[in-house]
Amino acid sequence: MRVGFGYDAHRFTPGRPLILGGVEIPYHQGLAGHSDADVLAHAVGEALLGAAGLGDLGRHFPDTDPAYRGISSLVLVGRIRELAAAAGYEPVNVDATVVAEKPKLAPFIPEMQRRLATALGLPAHLVNVKATTTEGMGFAGRQEGIAAYAVALVRPLSLKEEGG
Repeated sequence: MRVGFGYDAHRFTPGRPLILGGVEIPYHQGLAGHSDADVLAHAVGEALLGAAGLGDLGRHFPDTDPAYRGISSLVLVGRIRELAAAAGYEPVNVDATVVAEKPKLAPFIPEMQRRLATALGLPAHLVNVKATTTEGMGFAGRQEGIAAYAVALVRPLSLKEEGG
């Protein structure tokens, strides 16, 4: 078994939808980024890449490549799952935290978990998403942007073949 850690942060910007965990959240601004700027999916992807020893998002999906402009980050998570499988690993579970002062995310968390789980090829109960604030501290507290942290556990595919 191997563990990976992921982090991502994006600045708020007007004129874009706010996408977290593949879910569009009603809010007056979205996040700036080359893809859909889904910080939660990016953190999960980074954690999975780290656990499989495959570098980071920028290495595989550079923001200089027009093919990734506006792409759904859930698509990227699915591709990362394929990269991990090619390296001999599959996800076991994921735990993630979104850091945002606003908007309130609790009503959207179950759907975020379902969508991330689908992209990861996992049952929804093996993907945990939490949300917290910084009580007004830092860039998230000043409502300048949103950050997300994630950890992923992977196992070698050989364990699955052996029934482990």
